[in-house]
Amino acid sequence: MSWLIPLAAGTVTGILSAFGIGGGSLLLIYLTTFAALDQHQAQGINLLYFLPAAAAALPAHHKNGLLDGKTILPAILAGLAGAGLAAWISNNLDTGLLRKLFGLFLLYIGLSELFRRDKAPGKRAKKDHPSK
Repeated sequence: MSWLIPLAAGTVTGILSAFGIGGGSLLLIYLTTFAALDQHQAQGINLLYFLPAAAAALPAHHKNGLLDGKTILPAILAGLAGAGLAAWISNNLDTGLLRKLFGLFLLYIGLSELFRRDKAPGKRAKKDHPSK
């Protein structure tokens, strides 16, 4: 029965990841807070978790026209470089500091989302909505 809670956490964060909400961040919170894993260990698990979750969601995003071909390659290259640099930096940081930095990042994202002002529906670009 000890597998039930990790299964539920993986399922919920997988669904959120498929929506593009950032389920991986929530998985990190679960792994560090409830599963009591070290931050570095949780990050490694999160990276392995992300690959199949992203691969499962990608065909649906492609089918719905949500992939911008001009943006993909630069984003992938910048993401690979950024991920490599961040992995190197995080491995050289104290776990306590890493947890605090991650907490500040989540706080910033949460506040940004809370106080974000969306454009009026009529002012959005058509490319934001492929069905139009």
